[in-house]
Amino acid sequence: MAAIMLPLAVQLAASVSTPAMAEVRFGRNVRVGGHDFSNQSFNRHRRAVIHIYDRTPSRPGCVWRSDGRGGKVKICHLRRIR
Repeated sequence: MAAIMLPLAVQLAASVSTPAMAEVRFGRNVRVGGHDFSNQSFNRHRRAVIHIYDRTPSRPGCVWRSDGRGGKVKICHLRRIR
């Protein structure tokens, strides 16, 4: 019984610990807070952090920065468009 359960436990542990590999591709007419984010793709190496404000942010706009792990992060400080 233990010989059957050990490989099953190892397989279950391996499947739980592996991270999910996903890529998000925005198609046409994608809006975030009223701003156009159409035709952009993001994955674990190219990420986005979008901050939406009700008032004008102190640093408006988007910039690409290094994330320190070999990837890039698009950081956006945007005012909500109503």
